[in-house]
Amino acid sequence: MTTETNIPKLTSLEFIPYINDSGELPEQYQGKIGVYAIFDRDKNLQFVGYSRDVFLSLRQHLVRQPEYCYWVKVETIKRPSRKILEEIEQAWIGDNGSVPVGNGENKEKWVSPIDAKALITPEEQANYDSPVIDEMAKMKIIKNVARRVEAEILKQLEARGLQMQVRFNPKLKEEGLLDLKS
Repeated sequence: MTTETNIPKLTSLEFIPYINDSGELPEQYQGKIGVYAIFDRDKNLQFVGYSRDVFLSLRQHLVRQPEYCYWVKVETIKRPSRKILEEIEQAWIGDNGSVPVGNGENKEKWVSPIDAKALITPEEQANYDSPVIDEMAKMKIIKNVARRVEAEILKQLEARGLQMQVRFNPKLKEEGLLDLKS
């Protein structure tokens, strides 16, 4: 637990497996307020963030960026204080020596719903652009693109051994977006 004057060095915290041997995320952070640093397979820092519920944020990041979520370091605080959370976040980014890609040019991929439309295949795009289809058919194509991307993500998470059920918000699929159902 951190107080205002006691910001731990990122290097002093232990690496915690993102997905443990039981196929679960670190449940000890459910409902906990804190700052977290996410690392790739080789323990290179990818993203630093803070949350009112670290566990839910870790779930969301795993779905959005599964190829970069292998290790995590977390520091919790007792009471919500954006000032303290931001101070820790900035100190850890500073400790790293450079801004992690997830906090720089790729930040949207870490903090926003997945835009499945950006992953549309040429065939799907050709069907979508066809002059003979109406808006309902276009919406169906986009929804199917979202389902395809969702299936790819779930397959990747299953290969990593994740046992936790992952459910995406069905309403967002119509817009071609994927985000976890809360």
